[in-house]
Amino acid sequence: MAFTVRDLPLEERPRERLQAHGAQALSMQELLAIVLGRGISGESVLNTAQRILTTFSPLSNLSIASLEDLQVIKGIGKAKACQLLACFEIARRMYTQRNGQAVVHGRRVSRPADVADLVKNKITHFAKEHFFVISFDTRNQFIALDIISVGTINASLVHPREVFDMAIHRHAVHIILCHNHPSGACDPSDEDVKLTRRLISAGELLGISVLDHLIVSKDSYCSLKEAGYI
Repeated sequence: MAFTVRDLPLEERPRERLQAHGAQALSMQELLAIVLGRGISGESVLNTAQRILTTFSPLSNLSIASLEDLQVIKGIGKAKACQLLACFEIARRMYTQRNGQAVVHGRRVSRPADVADLVKNKITHFAKEHFFVISFDTRNQFIALDIISVGTINASLVHPREVFDMAIHRHAVHIILCHNHPSGACDPSDEDVKLTRRLISAGELLGISVLDHLIVSKDSYCSLKEAGYI
């Protein structure tokens, strides 16, 4: 006989544990099990949840998984994949509002100043450099803004693999790079220019165009494209 959640003592079942102790007391496996609701024939939903966590490790990979990615997992059909994607999108929008981002999916961006407005509230109060990739569709409409790396106070380590992996998951056609200078000065360093040109070359191979790279501070910004560096 297959093991199911019903075989657990009542106080050890995910829903009952949430009711008794709050959501914060549950493991990620238990939280996913509650979202999924039930497993497949002959298998506990906890097994399905663990399979998801094992496949999409680290956890950040789960939040960018596509509908197709999720359905590769045994026990995840279209309905359950949609449930998971809906949860991720709710969490993403809550995070966006909490951090003061005036970013709306589908917003059209036509100038570097528009990009600066999108990220300024989020990026300008960090003590370390944060590097973002901003994804756009064929009409230059905003899809998503994602953190790629967090560096030291004066340097940020960025690899093309991480930049374009995120853009591919977002089905982006164009991207704009952006990072903050905690010092407040927006003049690009030699490393900033070298990195930008390297990512432009990588994007050409992948068919994803790098439109610009913005450096943002609390009071100003610099577009490498406008400044003639790219």
